[in-house]
Amino acid sequence: MIKAATRRTMLKGTTIGALGMTLPAGAALAQNAPASAAKGPKVLEMDGKAKLLVLGDRPLVAETPAEMLDDDVTPTDKLFVRNNGQIPDMPADLKGWKIRIDGEVNTPMDIALGDLMGKFENVTLQLMLECGGNGRSFFSPEARGNQWTNGGAGCPQWTGVRLADVLKAAGVKPGAIYTGHYGADPTLAGETDKPTLSRGMRLEKAMDPNTLIAFRLNGKDIPLAHGAPVRLVVPGWAGSLSTKWLKRIWVRDKEHDGPGMGGFSYRTPKTPIVPGSKGNEKDMAILEAMPVRSIITFPADGTKLAAGARKLDLRGHAWAGDNEVKSVDVSIDYGATWKPTTVKEPANRFAWQRFTATVDLPTAGYYEVWAKATDSKGATQPFAAANWNPQGYGANPVNRIRVLVES
Repeated sequence: MIKAATRRTMLKGTTIGALGMTLPAGAALAQNAPASAAKGPKVLEMDGKAKLLVLGDRPLVAETPAEMLDDDVTPTDKLFVRNNGQIPDMPADLKGWKIRIDGEVNTPMDIALGDLMGKFENVTLQLMLECGGNGRSFFSPEARGNQWTNGGAGCPQWTGVRLADVLKAAGVKPGAIYTGHYGADPTLAGETDKPTLSRGMRLEKAMDPNTLIAFRLNGKDIPLAHGAPVRLVVPGWAGSLSTKWLKRIWVRDKEHDGPGMGGFSYRTPKTPIVPGSKGNEKDMAILEAMPVRSIITFPADGTKLAAGARKLDLRGHAWAGDNEVKSVDVSIDYGATWKPTTVKEPANRFAWQRFTATVDLPTAGYYEVWAKATDSKGATQPFAAANWNPQGYGANPVNRIRVLVES
């Protein structure tokens, strides 16, 4: 069994009232709630968006409560929001928006969105989008950045063209090994002549047929808050690569060095470091594929069941970066024993996978239901957030919800 202190850490960030929980605020629950639980988190008020939980105002960052992620395909209004700068103005001419492809290519091009849509095959895929800091709040001691629980993720449908097709049309030179991405978002200071963030990826990922230049989200034009009129979608890898308001892709003959590519930004330790320590920038590796994760989406954390209830139906989603989910197991006895769930195949590569189960509840009382996913390479979720790092990337401990059966 995990020590109580570790269990508290794993549930850090849960806010009882704001998530619609109905359990009484007794001692067993108080130990799992942050000091701010009494007033609750700020709720997003934005046209076209659900009541997401605001983690930051400047830039705007909002996560999705787990119970809102129960849809097979994430609705646009429930998709998390992660910005690094300001949201640019909506262009008057969407199809006239131009993207520059340059650098290590034979034929640099400035292609308008309308031409992009007409000249290349349009594909629609259900693809995971996940913030690189998803799960950050589970680290102890606290790491820098927005304190995500598990809600910095979603799996909607994207329509666009394959980045690989566009790069092939431009003629990638033999020396090309990396990309650099640029969006139109102004910095928080309002500057438009410098990038707010500019990340890049190995050419192999750029040429993956599932990496898209996307212009529709769930069958409609991408909303401004999600990158209109066009953005990258780099599934399975840190969401910061999926540049919104895309303006330029720079094909490079070396690792990209834009803002967000150095120091501790989107990097994790090659050698485990002491939690809370400064770390060594020279011993950091670029965060690429996201780790295996599962979330219980039904019932909601804090559900109260009527007296006599002895079975609990569970639903959730699991995903695993570049890999598929092999299994998801659940426990109601703090990990002493585990029960396998039924895991569905993904809709396509890089889509999350639904899991379902029914567990027996032997008596009335308080339960914690844990979920643990294992991927196709054998990696599994740890009991506590592992590989602490200053910026708080890669935390994927077992997911937990609390249930009370009335006496």
